[in-house]
Amino acid sequence: MNKIYLMALLFPFGTWALAQQKQPVAAVYTTAQGSDLKISKTGNLSFTDLKQPLETQVCIFVDPSKTFQTLVGIGGAITDATAETYAKLPKAAQQEFLKAYYDQANGIGFSLARTSIHSTDFSSDSYTYIKENDAELKSFNVKHDEKYRIPLIKQAIQAAGGKLTMFVSPWSPPAFMKTNGSMLKGGKLKPEFRQNWANYYAKFIKTYEAMGMPVWGLTVQNEPMATQTWESCVFTAEDERDFIKEYLGPTLQKEGLSDKKLIAWDHNRDQMYQRASTILSDPEAAKYVWGIGYHWYETWTGSGMLFENEKLVKQAFPDKELIFTEGCVEKFNIDSIGSWALGERYGYSMINDFNSGTAAWTDWNMLLDEKGGPNHVGNFCFAPVHADSKTGKLIYTNSYYYMGQFSKFIRPGAKRIVSSSNRDKLLTTAFINPDGKMAVVVMNKSNDKLPYYLWIAGKAAESISLPHSISTIVLE
Repeated sequence: MNKIYLMALLFPFGTWALAQQKQPVAAVYTTAQGSDLKISKTGNLSFTDLKQPLETQVCIFVDPSKTFQTLVGIGGAITDATAETYAKLPKAAQQEFLKAYYDQANGIGFSLARTSIHSTDFSSDSYTYIKENDAELKSFNVKHDEKYRIPLIKQAIQAAGGKLTMFVSPWSPPAFMKTNGSMLKGGKLKPEFRQNWANYYAKFIKTYEAMGMPVWGLTVQNEPMATQTWESCVFTAEDERDFIKEYLGPTLQKEGLSDKKLIAWDHNRDQMYQRASTILSDPEAAKYVWGIGYHWYETWTGSGMLFENEKLVKQAFPDKELIFTEGCVEKFNIDSIGSWALGERYGYSMINDFNSGTAAWTDWNMLLDEKGGPNHVGNFCFAPVHADSKTGKLIYTNSYYYMGQFSKFIRPGAKRIVSSSNRDKLLTTAFINPDGKMAVVVMNKSNDKLPYYLWIAGKAAESISLPHSISTIVLE
């Protein structure tokens, strides 16, 4: 490793270690079940010498000298459903929503967003941006989005401080471009429309950017192996590879959009290695691809979350990035809106995803109504925040706070560092931010109150992890 680069990586740690000699403290922020703690400051930690911990001492070991991926951002999707629900809120609740999500000091500081290229299941209707059979896209316009979605995206950018990293995803080409003649229920892109469809992506990106909404990246196809009752389109790995290398990649380049980060797969972890290897083993396709996107819904098969597949992709293709592009808890039930399991699913996934090499993490709908919609096919789901349309008030699930334990303290440009637990009841990940501050996340899914040591380079601080809690320790 370059000596100067190594010194740059070590400098923040060296500064921190020096500070410990004068004032050995770190701040702890906690969210815990059965308490009023919601990203609440719960104290400071003091460090003392502890050269060799015993096996009987529960420890989180942190090594800031070993760095991994750089964080792009953490955020959520601005869907039609989110935008429509937002538009129906009173002005005060709208401002509360924007502050809650995008203000780092008074909210959780989201820095990443996803939105769709025309409709999804979380739209009130199916629609495209062109007239039927307009293969040349002469009628292309995004007027539909100007009612709800575009105003919210623009307000979100402003609330995030003028910059919001945003990527876009299609759920289906227009019906006439597909083998089943419908935007719904799967079908495939007809070969004769591959260039027209590639042009559609470019047209959308240029239109949004001209309206003041910068686009950082795009995915090829949302969930390309799923035949859904809503907008969907099937691509095999070979289909996606060939579409990228023969149409989408060259079109982005030709249209001056080669700086946009192209993301392949955008589906579950179960098949992500097979998809990644098929696409990225072809150098003509791989040269256009920034990274592999994935979702967490492989659990529909009865499987647990398959984090090992993420690690394999990162190990096999270390020059490509991983991005979590979508996740939510399905089958909305208002009686479960206070369930602690909602947030724990987010924390469990985020810790393991980051430790597997993920560079960006994106929630699904940021806001839904009290029915888990609107959704034009009845696929109602949980969001971190729901709106009560009768009272105009916002309902925060603990998923919001669990995500905030990461997004508020781990900022774009942060580098992941080593954080290792010697007990399976304590999960952990850690990053060092561009300003030199370390953020160590510790999550406890058990029913036990667990005392532990936070150990860094021969110094340790005693702390306690509450039952069903998540804490972030910020070290200056």
